[in-house]
This record gives sequence, structure tokens and C-alpha cells, in this order.
Amino acid sequence: MGEILFLAHRIPFPPDRGDKIRAHHLLKHLAELGPVHVGCFAETDRDIAAESELSEVAASHSVTRRSKPLALAGAEAVLSGKPVSLTAFHSRALQLWVSRTMAERPIETIVIFSGQMGQYIPNEFAGRVIVDLCDVDSVKFEDYAAAGERVWLNRREGRLLAVEEERLTHRSDATILISENEKSLLQSRLRDAAGTRIHAIGNGIDAEFFNPDMVQANREISARPGPHFVFTGQMDYRPNEQAAAWAIEHFLPAIRAVEPQAEFHIVGRNPTPALLTHSDTPGLTIWGEVPDVRPFLAAADMALVPLSIARGVQNKVLEAMAMGLPVMLSPQAATGISARDGEHWLVEALDAEAMVKRFQTFRTEGRGEAIGPAARRFALEHHSWPAVLAPLTELVLPQAEKRNAA
Repeated sequence: MGEILFLAHRIPFPPDRGDKIRAHHLLKHLAELGPVHVGCFAETDRDIAAESELSEVAASHSVTRRSKPLALAGAEAVLSGKPVSLTAFHSRALQLWVSRTMAERPIETIVIFSGQMGQYIPNEFAGRVIVDLCDVDSVKFEDYAAAGERVWLNRREGRLLAVEEERLTHRSDATILISENEKSLLQSRLRDAAGTRIHAIGNGIDAEFFNPDMVQANREISARPGPHFVFTGQMDYRPNEQAAAWAIEHFLPAIRAVEPQAEFHIVGRNPTPALLTHSDTPGLTIWGEVPDVRPFLAAADMALVPLSIARGVQNKVLEAMAMGLPVMLSPQAATGISARDGEHWLVEALDAEAMVKRFQTFRTEGRGEAIGPAARRFALEHHSWPAVLAPLTELVLPQAEKRNAA
């Protein structure tokens, strides 16, 4: 086959947050099929430092530093009638690199990771286009508006992103969503679904890395009586910030009322000022960015994932499950993973008292010894990256082409 152009809204190295983990494994899989040219954005010095790792996988690459202020992106969006999500990721430098690469290389397939990058697909390109939307982002912004957050702006963003999602779905030879739920959601929102080809390809987990037998538990946490609850993720991502704040304000007081030595640990980079104002809360530790999240998972008694807004498959849930850690999560956080309540995890509505009661029952019955191993087995059987990404080969390299290649 010819060569592949892969465009991602964040550099897929290091794979240290949900979207970058998925992009990282997509890229590695594509590189097994043919030469891949990668265009992406970097946001931090750590991203820039990872360019050398990208060069080991990509046949060529362009990493653009994204520094456009959100206010400027918003102004451009209003003037142009586009979603802020697109103007925030628009770069003339990247556009020129894409044009040059298309002119100089025999690109037969363009793979887009995240809807923001669909704007770089050349109108005249007649080859194969694969778009991984991951989630139906328009719904996320609609949910923000419904919750009373920046109502006009989020409602506008949701409306315009829905138009872009439909455009990309019709422009592509295959549109990928992260779960069957997201696939069905997108299909239900299309004004015209004729001719669209929509597929669900979930998130995977590196079960060799997230292996409880390969890591030592955090000693500081292990030395304290607990029980210990942990929440991981990018903490300046609004749904994570909201979930952490809910746990601090509702779950932590409720659990400490019956378990006075219970502790809640927030582990992840860029905790917001709003979260940091809670730093002195008894029983709370905000760790911020850590070099390795696994020792914190290994030291905890339970992962708590109380998301009120969630799209797709939650990597934080799969990571905890692969570590053999019991997970208690909201129904929103459980979407896209076909685990069974009471067997592989504990699903509870966002009700602090109900969650505390469920935890007490769980511990009294000694279920941790069963649910933890069952969770890891489930993660290995259903969410290993090779198994999850197997259908991608057929989308990028259809069967007829594979026969001709043979």
C-alpha cells in the first residue's frame, strides 16, 4: 500500500493521558501497516522533549507548539462562525506541512485522530480517510450548557461541533467511535445517515505495564491506616475537576463520618486553583503530577470514579481494573465497558451515602479478594490493545487491497 498521514491534536508521546494513550497505540498500529507521516501539536516542554520518541516511529513528522490563547481562539471562532475547538487547533504552519507532505509523498490514507484535526483534510484528496472522533464531543458541550456553565458559549459550541461531526462522518470512508454507546449516539444525531460507515473501536490497556505484581505500593500511603480511595487523571480537564470536587465535598465527609481515618487521594497533573483551595481538608491529599501512577493504585483500597459528565471509555477505570484494584464508579463513568456490577466493579449513582453504604457492604463481605482479580482478568480478556485494534487493519487496508498485496 501507499503511505499514511496521521494527524492528531496532541503529540502521542509520552502516552500519559487518555487521549494521548489512544493516539499512541493507534500510531504504533498504523506504523505496522506502512510508513506513517505524523502532524500534531505540543502543549508543554515535556511534549517537545518527546519529539525524539515520535521520530523513531514516524517516517516524517511535524510538531507544532500550540500557544494560541483561548480568548483569541474564541474571538476567531465568533468572527469565522466556527467552533472554538477548531480555531484553537488551527495552524497555518501545520497546514503548510500537510500540503507539502501530500505533494511529496504517496499518501493513500489519511487518519484523523479527534475531530479538531478534520479541518486539515485536503478537499481534493481522493484517497481513503479514516476519522477517529473518539467521542461525540458536541454532546459534552451540550451537557455543560444544560448544567448552567457558560450557557451561550457551550450551546453554540455543541451546535457547531454537531455540524462538523456530521461533515466528517460523510467525508470519511470510516468513522470510529470509542464505544457502541457513542456510535449509537452519533448515528441518532445525524440528519442524514445514508452512506455513512461508523464503527466502534474501544480503548485498550497495557496489561503488562499495569500489573500489580510489577510495582511496589506507595509507602507513604501504605503506612497510614485508611481506607484509601484514589482518583486519577488530568485534573484541569473539566469533568475530572468536577468529579474530584464532588468527592471532596460529598463523599469524603460521608466516608469519614463512619471511617474516621479514610483518605481520598487525587493523583494527576495540573490540579486547578479551585481544587487546591481544598488542600487543607482532613483526609485529602492532592498529589499533582507523579512520575508513575501505579504505586498509588497499588496502595489504594479502591478507585473512586464519580464522573457526572463522561464520554467514551475511561482509561482511568481500565488502568485500575488492570491493577486488580476494586473500582466504584458512577453510571456515566461505566459507559463503554461491558463489565458487570458486583462482579468486576461497583456501579453507584452520585449519592455519597449510597456509595459509603456500598463500600461498607463490599468490605464486610470481603469482596475485594474476588472483585480485584476478576477486574484484572476482564481487562486482559476484553481490553488488550492488540485485541481492541485488530479491526483497524481492515479499515485502513481493506480486504481487497490485502489480497492484491499478497
